[in-house]
Amino acid sequence: MEARVGTSAHGGVVDGGTSTRKFIHHQHSGPQRQQQQPVSQIGTVPQLLAGGVAGAFSKTCTAPLARLTILFQVQGMHSDVSVLSKPSIWCEALRIVNEEGFRAFWKGNLVTIAHRLPYSSISFYAYERYKNILKSIPGLDGHGENPSANVFVHFVGGGLAGMTAASATYPLDLVRTRLAAQRNAIYYRGIWHALHTICRDEGFLGLYKGLGATLLGVGPSIAISFSVYESLRSYWHSQRSNDSVVAVSLACGSLSGIASSTATFPLDLVRRRMQLEGAAGRARVYNTGLLGAFRHIIRTEGLRGLYRGIMPEYYKVVPSVGIVFMTYETLKKLLSQGPFSS
Repeated sequence: MEARVGTSAHGGVVDGGTSTRKFIHHQHSGPQRQQQQPVSQIGTVPQLLAGGVAGAFSKTCTAPLARLTILFQVQGMHSDVSVLSKPSIWCEALRIVNEEGFRAFWKGNLVTIAHRLPYSSISFYAYERYKNILKSIPGLDGHGENPSANVFVHFVGGGLAGMTAASATYPLDLVRTRLAAQRNAIYYRGIWHALHTICRDEGFLGLYKGLGATLLGVGPSIAISFSVYESLRSYWHSQRSNDSVVAVSLACGSLSGIASSTATFPLDLVRRRMQLEGAAGRARVYNTGLLGAFRHIIRTEGLRGLYRGIMPEYYKVVPSVGIVFMTYETLKKLLSQGPFSS
């Protein structure tokens, strides 16, 4: 069986609406390329490990931009929007350094890593299972070489896999948001303290605040990423079959990440704000559910308020994709030379 890539988004997105996507899925597929470049096979477990480590390393490298995104997203939630200055990435970055110190760029990164490993594994495993189920349906088995059927399988399979992984690991995602959104006043001192405090103050269901917005966003985010990536990659190889696999993967992965981020960023912003409802004993802002939160933001901040923080999100797409790709390939090479090779 062909080795497949297990990194995912997030995010992801939506691990920040966007995590790194499964942008190198099937990168070695195709009979001609397989004949030219035989690929060393590794087992499923080391493959999941490689994907998870690659995702975690990428998140660590781009953590400063991820934290800036979250801080911009929650601006206006408890503040008078009319007095907010125009968001500036550099000004906010300087404020973090001056007020909190350089290490503050990685607030919440430990829980991000703790979230990324199981998320990547579950997402990868679920995607393969959902894809096999979908391909068992007549007309979607790929025997007819129907491009529309292939896109549908990637779209639906990717979306269901993202929703499954997000549901299973959601409390860690919520804790990560609350840790990253803290400024000078520290209410949550770490992962376990945050989990305990949220359960004590808000009940067990407090760990799942914003799950509805997450599921609405993560499915389309990963589905768009999968389908855009696969479509771009197939078209690219049909036009320029001799181009470097690395270049194609980086370009298509970056474009798919930008597309999914743009389409689902408003949901990601609402998700972040709902995750912070009642945090540190603060008053609730959105009391009328998901649609009410959208209406409140549009009424008080305008349509542009739904895209508050989109620029640092865009800036992290390309390096995130590149880091995941290079890390995964390096780990896969190392594992294929060891006892995990097959």
